Amino acid sequence: MVNSKYKAIGVMSGTSLDGVDVVACEFYKNGEAWTYKIIEGKTFDYPEYIYELLKASQKLSAIELAQLDVYYGRFLGETVKSFLADLDFKPGFIASHGYTVFHQPDNGLTLQIGSGAEIAAITSVKTICNFRVSDVALGGQGAPLVPVGDELLFNEYVACLNLGGFSNISFKNEKNSRVAFDICPANFVLNHFAKKQNLPFDYAGELGRQGNIDSELLQHLNNLPYYAQVAPKSLGREFVEQEVYPLIPDNISDIDALATFYEHINTQLSSVISNLPQGKVLVTGGGALNNLLIEKLKESCSQEIVVSDRQLIDFKEALIFGFLGVLRVLEISNCLAAVTGASRDNVGGVIYL
Repeated sequence: MVNSKYKAIGVMSGTSLDGVDVVACEFYKNGEAWTYKIIEGKTFDYPEYIYELLKASQKLSAIELAQLDVYYGRFLGETVKSFLADLDFKPGFIASHGYTVFHQPDNGLTLQIGSGAEIAAITSVKTICNFRVSDVALGGQGAPLVPVGDELLFNEYVACLNLGGFSNISFKNEKNSRVAFDICPANFVLNHFAKKQNLPFDYAGELGRQGNIDSELLQHLNNLPYYAQVAPKSLGREFVEQEVYPLIPDNISDIDALATFYEHINTQLSSVISNLPQGKVLVTGGGALNNLLIEKLKESCSQEIVVSDRQLIDFKEALIFGFLGVLRVLEISNCLAAVTGASRDNVGGVIYL
């Protein structure tokens, strides 16, 4: 028998700028056990002006960035409103990730834009956003946030691997505590090189198959200091722009750079996964649809690599943000100190009525 049911809209907009995922979902609590159901999910493309502004957001002036926070919040609000217009679904709240402009937790700074006040005003639905700031204020990385959902909704897997703009993983350590961290850049870089070939992304890894691996570049990438750091740790676009791109020589072709980065991703992923217990590893995120990446991973790891169904691939992060919203409303910790390195577990999220 289900004790409680919660209806939510989860909104996920990642650093890869490949659209906004919106999902209508229900969560059921039976004793201490949680289950979920995805009612409907849809990915919305960015209007060109929003895309270009987000892409340049780090370079905007203070007033321009403040304006973009409002514009983007309005876009998200209108997007959710149109999504709900086609559904017989009345959510208790909207939980929105926002778009990350800056993520420098070591400097006490993380900024996700997409005004929750605008979303709430447009949809007339309670809106929760800014899930990371409390954790950063408590000395944590503010990321990753998904592991609490992995812990409570997907605990039949030895690990949950997300291949989005950046790859991240969540698993239980030998002390039975949830551990999670960003492993390495993924689609953020792959999309960058695909776009230089006039493609939005490298469909099924077809471009990557055509290139040759540059062993010297691969060695430089794998020797980046971040990979020797112990968790908790997290990545942002600054890492790619300041440490990854400068390593790529001017005379290398985009195709060879792409092939090399595929091998780099696989090296970093497999080095983590191979140290886990035997069992199933759930793979979600846009990279789960990249045949080349999955083939390499299956060849490199003895664990069973399980690519989830398309609905979960597309909407797992949005689903879990909906779940983070449930925990926020119930005032249950939705950010784990064991994951982020904060001084304590905390309840993240700012609520706009």
